[in-house]
Amino acid sequence: MENFVFQNPTKILFGRGMEDRVGEETAVYSKNILLHFGGGSIKKTGLYDRVTASLKKAGVSWIELGGVKPNPRLSLVHEGVELVKKHNLGLILAVGGGSVIDSAKAIAMGAVIDHDVWDFYLGNGEPKAALPIGTILTIPAAGSEASTGTVITNEDGWLKRAVNTELIYPRFSILNPEQAFTLPKFQVACGITDIMAHLMERYFTNVPHVAFTDRLLEATMKTLIVHAPLVLEDPKNYDAWAEIMWAGTIAHNNLLNTGRIGDWSSHDIEHEISGIYDVAHGAGLAVVFPAWMKFVYKHDINRFAQWAIRVWNVDMDVFDTERVARTGIERLEAFSRSMGLGTRLSDLGIKGDRIDEMADKCTDKGTRTFGSFVSVDRESVKKILLLAEK
Repeated sequence: MENFVFQNPTKILFGRGMEDRVGEETAVYSKNILLHFGGGSIKKTGLYDRVTASLKKAGVSWIELGGVKPNPRLSLVHEGVELVKKHNLGLILAVGGGSVIDSAKAIAMGAVIDHDVWDFYLGNGEPKAALPIGTILTIPAAGSEASTGTVITNEDGWLKRAVNTELIYPRFSILNPEQAFTLPKFQVACGITDIMAHLMERYFTNVPHVAFTDRLLEATMKTLIVHAPLVLEDPKNYDAWAEIMWAGTIAHNNLLNTGRIGDWSSHDIEHEISGIYDVAHGAGLAVVFPAWMKFVYKHDINRFAQWAIRVWNVDMDVFDTERVARTGIERLEAFSRSMGLGTRLSDLGIKGDRIDEMADKCTDKGTRTFGSFVSVDRESVKKILLLAEK
């Protein structure tokens, strides 16, 4: 096990009606805020009215910025930064899923600097400060409600890049499973796949003696496998949604990577797919992750066999652990298909004619390698994407 320091300052308010406390939580930090959201679904569900009523009661005023899209855009971040600076706003309140929260985090960093926040996403310097952020989660998926991460897409070149800094941990996040009741089935499936990917990125590690977090990761994966069919069958199953929503937060709040080093290659590769083709992140991960697994599983067949046995209930075969490992990968693909997601590039409507472009962008034209479980270069990325075609 690796040395580690773990601290997560995000206050979680979990359960029915917790969004009614957003005013009092927000007022601790600022009475003048940016209210950030997506395409307007929060107004259709009545969440907007409840949030604004709570803000008014607490004496909090706000400027609105809606319009966040999946794969949130840098141009809207720039608009948010201008609003915050113009009106001297003191907190960003994100009401929505991971895209809204990621956009809010970018605005929070950009509002306190004199240069373009995109510089941080390109690796040019590190943020030194950020405005406080609060969130009301509506889509269990990205885990951004309690994480150090933000991912933004720049329309100039369609580059999708990430920043990780403890400065953008939300100060508070409100999680009411009822907010997920109206999600379309496709969005549910993408969200669960995103959570699974966060767990698997951490699970496949070269660090030995991580049995405790192995078990935590396995238990969280099995929780998703059991409860995903329940919410797809009954979208108003509060108890099943509660399990999934809390699993999504724990999957990405850095607790489960304590003492271990995750891989994250699949995320980097998928970012090029969703950056270019604007597909849902979870749908892209359902395609990329099994392909990555087929490319790397021989690096540590025992770890893949352990995952297959403990998570997917594959029978152990001491004479053929490779078959056990491959069966686990097959069951992951079957799980994705059972939720209505594809597992090949063609299922996303992608022909594969831009594989070279994706490999170039992913590796800065062959000058960068990435991945901790197995280091991948430009040719490796191409091979993984070709496996995703088959």
